[in-house]
Amino acid sequence: MKNRHDTSTTEAPELLLENLRKLVTEAEKLIGEGGDNAEEALGGVRARFEQAKARMEDIYGVARKKVVSGARQADDAIRSHPYESLAIALGVGVLLGALIKRRE
Repeated sequence: MKNRHDTSTTEAPELLLENLRKLVTEAEKLIGEGGDNAEEALGGVRARFEQAKARMEDIYGVARKKVVSGARQADDAIRSHPYESLAIALGVGVLLGALIKRRE
């Protein structure tokens, strides 16, 4: 059974976003200061940004695969049980309609 609480995919986006914010802050500081070491430090920031970009692409790829897999499973379930799926959709529609009507 797969572990649904995989920390590499659930925590990584938040950590990546935090690291990107730090990179932006550091880059703004370097640009504002200028100096002799600015070019060298900016190169380090660029390298870290490229690593973060690659990690974000990996996360996007994993998320895309999961969405496509879920859509395929839903399609298979609907095709194998069309009447049950129709009854569930009708029930959800009636429930949403009642909730919306009640709000008004």
